[in-house]
Amino acid sequence: MEKSSTASGLREPKQRLLMKPEASQSVSSGILRPIAPGSAREAAVNRYAVLYVATLFVLIPLDFLFLGVVAKGFFTSQVGNMLGEIKLAPAALFYLLYVVGIVIFVSGAAHANAQSTLLYGALFGLFCYATFDLTSLSLLRHWSWPVAIVDISWGAIVTAVSSTSGLLVANWLVPKV
Repeated sequence: MEKSSTASGLREPKQRLLMKPEASQSVSSGILRPIAPGSAREAAVNRYAVLYVATLFVLIPLDFLFLGVVAKGFFTSQVGNMLGEIKLAPAALFYLLYVVGIVIFVSGAAHANAQSTLLYGALFGLFCYATFDLTSLSLLRHWSWPVAIVDISWGAIVTAVSSTSGLLVANWLVPKV
């Protein structure tokens, strides 16, 4: 450690920042660099893309099947007077953002496996759907405990299944980096 003088004449330790050569190259070449074909970064980006698309392609049909067929009568009988026409833009935005959350918090980690993804997918779905349902239960006159329980349970199930399915497809198509 070198010593440097201050205005008062006292000598204080001067610390050096040590960087690995590849880190200094990364900093000096800027943040946005093209991804080299065949590189580890390209493989990681491909894996995340496959993970995202596979999860989305499982989540949407399952959710539409449940909401539009399986539980349609239940939700209509419980909160039918609150239901309106589906607004496509907010629905699409929800699915696109929700799957980003699934990939970031559930299935995107390097150590993710089918068991952990099933568990953390269920928990993520439970917490996210509980946030909506318990808020609705506290604010909306016609929201009921049965609706909240069914919807929270469904959120845990559909998120566990879609995140795990997405992971299995990604593992099959794109190896982990």
